[in-house]
Amino acid sequence: MVIGWDIGGANIKVARAHANRLREVRSVPFAIQHTPQALVPTLQRLVRELGAPPSEAHAVTMTAELSQYFRTKREGVCFVLDAVASAFPTAAVHAFTVTGNFVPPEFGRDHPLDVGAANWAATATLLARPPELGRDHPLDVGAANWAATATLLARNCSNTVLIDVGSTTTDIIPICQGIVAAQGRTDPDRLRSSELLYLGAVRTPLEAVVHNVPLEAGMAGIAAEAFALAGDAYVWLGELHPDSYCAPTPDGRPATREFVRERLARAVCADREMLADSAISAIASHVATAQLNRTAQALAQVLRRNPSITRAVTAGVGSFIAERAALQCRLTVTPFSAIHGLDAHRSAPAAAVALLLERSLTS
Repeated sequence: MVIGWDIGGANIKVARAHANRLREVRSVPFAIQHTPQALVPTLQRLVRELGAPPSEAHAVTMTAELSQYFRTKREGVCFVLDAVASAFPTAAVHAFTVTGNFVPPEFGRDHPLDVGAANWAATATLLARPPELGRDHPLDVGAANWAATATLLARNCSNTVLIDVGSTTTDIIPICQGIVAAQGRTDPDRLRSSELLYLGAVRTPLEAVVHNVPLEAGMAGIAAEAFALAGDAYVWLGELHPDSYCAPTPDGRPATREFVRERLARAVCADREMLADSAISAIASHVATAQLNRTAQALAQVLRRNPSITRAVTAGVGSFIAERAALQCRLTVTPFSAIHGLDAHRSAPAAAVALLLERSLTS
């Protein structure tokens, strides 16, 4: 059994893999900037909730090193690795790198840019290395249709683009001839190559998506006060369930339609008594369309560099955005969860490192 972690600055995602199959995945909000001292007990609590012994092997990837709590990425990487080691002192800990390998924590501490922000590489590497049905599912051969379907889908991923729209960012990672063909490795390089967009389905402020929205007969500027987030627009439109609003709301009120409406109105310095539902819908739809178009434009840029790609695998809490962007670019779409089951698309990097490490340990 392997426990996989994707430890971010706003969420922690964990997966448990056994016999090359995901057994459970989970994602919980965790703002490391505000409660860094709670990281160790939170990791321990999640393992208890999974019903897994703490001495199992742990696979780790992260993005938390970018948190403003840390002055450098080196400091952040070391903090996360130290927290996992402290939480599970008898366990073997393996850190995943941007080049697709597992390394001991000591290597990660000495080479922080190799293991920091490597979660995109984990998911892409898993897609680039499909399971072999007879070897990786020895107990399931001839019995489990899901395994055959998963293997067939995975083998069709040799010329694929991974589109993972999370709560905060979007990864667009090309896989060509079974090789992860990302142009960038560090976050700055990935931003430059359009393989990383700082647009997410929940935590992105509206003013980071658009500068103006329709209001009555014209267009109004957005108040640059983070009055509303992308998650508010998608909850209002029915694209995102309130339970998936995995971030604190700007006003501290619930992520229900009633309060979403108020936040969207405040984004144009209005309130619930000033705007009709139709005006709120126009604002939300404009934001959603703008985010879709920006995602599709970045995807098109990646596809121009990799013309052999015909398929997209979609993941993340904003996988509905990923799917629409892929279809806009005329790609065939396969959800990550269709390959690996459960709600794996919501915690894809954690699921990926768990499955990759288990294969490595049992091969």
